Formats: sequence, structure tokens, C-alpha cells
Amino acid sequence: MPADHGEGPLPLKIVIAGGSGVGRTTFVRSVSELAPFHTEETVTVAAAGDTRAAPDESLTLDFGRISVGDSMVLHLFGTPAPDRFRFVWDELVRGAVGGLVLVDLRRAKDSFPAIDVLENRDVPFVVAVNAFPGADRFRPDDVRDALQLRADVPVVSTDARVRAAGLATIVRLVEHAADRSNVVRLPRRARFSR
Repeated sequence: MPADHGEGPLPLKIVIAGGSGVGRTTFVRSVSELAPFHTEETVTVAAAGDTRAAPDESLTLDFGRISVGDSMVLHLFGTPAPDRFRFVWDELVRGAVGGLVLVDLRRAKDSFPAIDVLENRDVPFVVAVNAFPGADRFRPDDVRDALQLRADVPVVSTDARVRAAGLATIVRLVEHAADRSNVVRLPRRARFSR
């Protein structure tokens, strides 16, 4: 929930989520108006005090920004996969006005943890099926059924590599969040056009 921000653009926090390798980093890089911040660290069980051999896992976080005229600024947080670093994910989703769940239809089940977190936190979200070579075309209702989504959750297609496609997806998310929230009110001059 955005705090009183005084004068200047309304800051809104958006989380970009999905399973491993679904295109979160690519999405943030393609839509951000500034060079996005990206960090990737290797995390081992030994680093947490457990010296038993364990496979390394990487913790990836991304941050980008999109200004909407002088009325609002969207802060984009690319999350790690929630099934691996839940404690980080819980902090990132706190205060978010909306979430974007990127889906690879070849591994749709990998999206369930992100969907569950957003639903449990009552964060409005959009499911965006990312374009991958070899992935089948889809009907939104089929994706909605496969992911067991409520009827009011928008399902769209996107291409994380293409700025215009990513921005159109963000527009849909912000509009959906504004429709579902008494916190997000889009200023008249900031209404997105399709």
C-alpha cells in the first residue's frame, strides 16, 4: 500500500514473478527506463552454518523503473522463484500493488508457488504467458483452467524480450490493480491507452 508520497509522482511497487528460467530478468531489462539493477549470488547451506555438502543455488533479484508521465513511477522487483527463497519473496511482495506472473506453458506448474503467494496476500495479479520457441499457442480460458485461476484474473500473452509487449503487459496489470483496489487510483492524465 503506497504511503502518503506528498508532491511528485505516485510510487507503485510491482513484483515480477514466475518459475525458474521463465524470463523475469529479461522482462525487467526490456521494460525498464534505466539500466536495471541485477544481482545474482550463490547461496549454499554451508553459508548458513550447515557444513554438510549441499548443491549451490543462486538468488537472483532485479530492479527496474518505469515513469508514467509526471504522475506515477512504477518500481519493478524481479523476484527469485518463491519455492526456493520464500523469505525473500515474502519481503518483496509486502506493499506491492500488483504482481505479474510470467508463465512458460511447457512448465506451467512452476507458476503455482508465485500464484499461491499473490493469492494468499490478496495482491492483484496478471498471468502473462511468455513467448518461447516451441511453445503451443493458447486460449486464455485454457490457461485459466490449467492454473486454477479465478475468473477475474487476466491472462495475456507477452514476449519478455520485446519492450512494447512488456509495456502492454504492465499497462494491463496497473489497470487491473486499479480496478481491484481502493488504494491505486490512476490519475486522469495517467490513464494508459491501448
